[in-house]
Amino acid sequence: MKYKRPPDFTFLMCVLILLCFGIVMVFSSSSAWAYYQYKDSLYFLKKQLLWSLFGVIAMVYFLNFDYRKIKKIAFPLLLLNYLLLILVLIPGIGVKINEARRWIGVGFFSIQPSEVAKLALIIYFSSYLEKRMDTIENFFKGVLPVLIIMATTCALVLIEPHLSATVVIAVLTMMLLFVAGMRFTHILSLMVIGAAVAIKLAYGKEYRVRRLTSFLNPWEDVRGKGYHIVQSLFALSSGGLLGVGLGHSRQKFFYLPEPQTDFIFAIIGEELGFIGAVFVIIVFAILIWRGFKIAINSPDAFGKFLATGIICQIAIQFLIHVAVVTASLPVTGMPLPFISYGGSSLVMTLIEAGIILNISRFTEA
Repeated sequence: MKYKRPPDFTFLMCVLILLCFGIVMVFSSSSAWAYYQYKDSLYFLKKQLLWSLFGVIAMVYFLNFDYRKIKKIAFPLLLLNYLLLILVLIPGIGVKINEARRWIGVGFFSIQPSEVAKLALIIYFSSYLEKRMDTIENFFKGVLPVLIIMATTCALVLIEPHLSATVVIAVLTMMLLFVAGMRFTHILSLMVIGAAVAIKLAYGKEYRVRRLTSFLNPWEDVRGKGYHIVQSLFALSSGGLLGVGLGHSRQKFFYLPEPQTDFIFAIIGEELGFIGAVFVIIVFAILIWRGFKIAINSPDAFGKFLATGIICQIAIQFLIHVAVVTASLPVTGMPLPFISYGGSSLVMTLIEAGIILNISRFTEA
């Protein structure tokens, strides 16, 4: 089957705009910390440019790679997912940073298995659901196998620990099951169970309790548990309508943790103001809209599930990142897709964009 049309231009332009904008903001937000830590203000910029190059090459490859062939490697990808999530827990292979073992390091190269897990599960579930659409209303035949895979993956990710990635994987799975036609009673039951598990996990560790409660009233402990949120709000409020100017952020000077990753939207708001923040939100809104349109117009069920899963992942991570920065959710490590610094996250997101663009080449409109 030949391509019916060029890749979706609007979606592609949104990806490239966010990517280029992200490179600029990574440099602006990280230069002070990079000079302090590595004596090179371009340290993070150079690495982000390198990962962006790899990511764009991968995106172009998958843009021209027939997405239907991905079904053939769905199960091997699932096995690779489990292998990587186990390897990262092994001392000497998994790299431990800040009490979390989330990276596999080989020389100067490192990979975050939880990022691979997201795409691997989306591909496997899309292939599975395409074949089981007629049994999806049956909990034991259609839904339970998906939940078992999700639960085992989430358990491994939690051991790292990486709570935010666990949330994304769980929500993604539920969305795909919903799109596939799972019964409402099953959805409601799983939501209740999921909420109970989430509460149990949240209150299982003291630092998680602090994170959950600090965003409700960060001013109660400005120098302690509410420090990060208060500094983020300072950054956003300082920006006003037009911002303090690109490169002139004050909060990036060791006030905000990880300003180039988890709090980059706060730096955007500070330097570019309300206008700059709204610009980013609008571009993401257009990207997500086009992604869902591509999913709806996909010529087969596999393409619909695949595009839906990918665009839902991007949307979830975008919403969580903005919500954390604006004190609407507890603080958690969630990069802003296409914009935040990070190799694994950036490359995997660009691969996902390439897959969606390839699906768009088969759509009627």
